[in-house]
Amino acid sequence: MKIVLASTSRYRRELLSRLRIPFSVADPRVDETAVPGEAPEATALRLACAKALAVAKGQSDAQIIGCDQVAVAGGKILGKPGNHENAVRQLRELSGREATFHTALCLHDTRTGRTSTRIVPYRVKFRTLDEPAIERYLAREQPYDCAGSAKSEGLGIALIERMEGEDPNALIGLPLIALVDLLAEHGVQVP
Repeated sequence: MKIVLASTSRYRRELLSRLRIPFSVADPRVDETAVPGEAPEATALRLACAKALAVAKGQSDAQIIGCDQVAVAGGKILGKPGNHENAVRQLRELSGREATFHTALCLHDTRTGRTSTRIVPYRVKFRTLDEPAIERYLAREQPYDCAGSAKSEGLGIALIERMEGEDPNALIGLPLIALVDLLAEHGVQVP
């Protein structure tokens, strides 16, 4: 049976490779437009499932892994900043505040049609950040493709006061603990 990661994210690919199971990667090409009034957890779950099911159409005898993350602080959704100006704005808003990263996981078995899901929240409390610290960090790491503008697996850890959650991998984008559980439920043992 094949394992297919329905994501082009290098971060998710790196995380999944830690499990030392063979897998391939497929681009889900899913519209990630937010639905007005949808809760962040619901958005993450809807998109994770949409990604898995989109990739499943072209696969047989495979377990398809879909994943999505929505970050929220003060009731506001934090997307990927995309550029320096947006990253500065996000980090100013996060200074001294807590953000919750809702990472949803969907595992779809193309043989049986069975779909299993989990949502793994992870809370991050940011330090109080001054402008020079923000600029130094962004100059060194340029995390423009990360929701919240900080990579906890890199220098961004210096911006964080505390983290709370079941699985630190969820913060990076793929909750491996939950994934191992779902794979076992679908008959795939790791290791």
